[in-house]
Amino acid sequence: MWPTRLSLSVPAIAAVLAVTLASPSRAETTYPDKAVRIIVPYGPGGVADVSTRMVAQKLSERLGQNFFIDNRPGAGLIVAARAALSFAHDGYTLFLSGNGGAISESLFKSLPYHLTTDFQEASGLSEFEMLLVTKAGSPLTSVAKVVETAKASPGKLNFGTIAPGSTQNLSAVLFTMVTGIKASVVTFRTTPELITALVRGDIDVGFDYYAALRPALDSGQLKVFAVSGDHPDPLLPAVPTVKDSGYPDYIVTSWNGLSVPAGVSKDVVGKINTTVNAVLQDPDLRKKMAQFGLEPMIGTPEQITARLKADIEKWRVVIEKAHIPKE
Repeated sequence: MWPTRLSLSVPAIAAVLAVTLASPSRAETTYPDKAVRIIVPYGPGGVADVSTRMVAQKLSERLGQNFFIDNRPGAGLIVAARAALSFAHDGYTLFLSGNGGAISESLFKSLPYHLTTDFQEASGLSEFEMLLVTKAGSPLTSVAKVVETAKASPGKLNFGTIAPGSTQNLSAVLFTMVTGIKASVVTFRTTPELITALVRGDIDVGFDYYAALRPALDSGQLKVFAVSGDHPDPLLPAVPTVKDSGYPDYIVTSWNGLSVPAGVSKDVVGKINTTVNAVLQDPDLRKKMAQFGLEPMIGTPEQITARLKADIEKWRVVIEKAHIPKE
């Protein structure tokens, strides 16, 4: 089974903070003494952008310097990663890492950077799982019903996602692989287009995040029949996971974290990790994150790095088994 959430107990969180708080050096105690740029490889308004802005505001308040967002979407993560590496490697340029980067490592024939060597993980930010949804009134009311229908008529069902090669898209591909069914996976440019296709009945099952689907769920247009994480979603406690529906190898949780270019001192990385872990325990921040279906991701740089490497391998296997052509 693939590793998923970094689930730390309260004592474990305290231990993480204690280690990073011990014996601060001068570099750690003086950082930051000017504004800090956070390069986000996605456009404004998406779940990654919104969650990063929430944390950036808290970091600015806590450290007394402006942490500002620099959106650099395009070409996977290439535009943003190149930009992050072009600035001084001093901790004043942070790069939003996560599941999207792990996928890009296997989705492209070659990249002008390597996440595991050109960058180093500093902290986690948030985790969020996929919702499996249908239009209201659909007979596909459970994972078992979807699998049963698909096996009775191979290739008849249509699964909808956004963006070829996205976590949403690959989560639908993985679902067909794990359950052993045949279904068409159709991609859309935006979530609203996907929702329209679902409501019209052009698509039978949709895969996307809570934040993106929330308006259609609140209006009653769509219904959730399963979630992709390793435990029920706190916002949807009555909805079963795919794992608990009979497919323990199907666990998909996306995540975002903060990384820095290689060469940034361990003291600065430690300061970033300590501070982010602290603000992720802020009750106000946690409440706001929960409204978007986000869970704080607290961990050490080593734990976040291990998660990144595990996800690179996980999605490499999916991409290769599904014969998805590399870009």
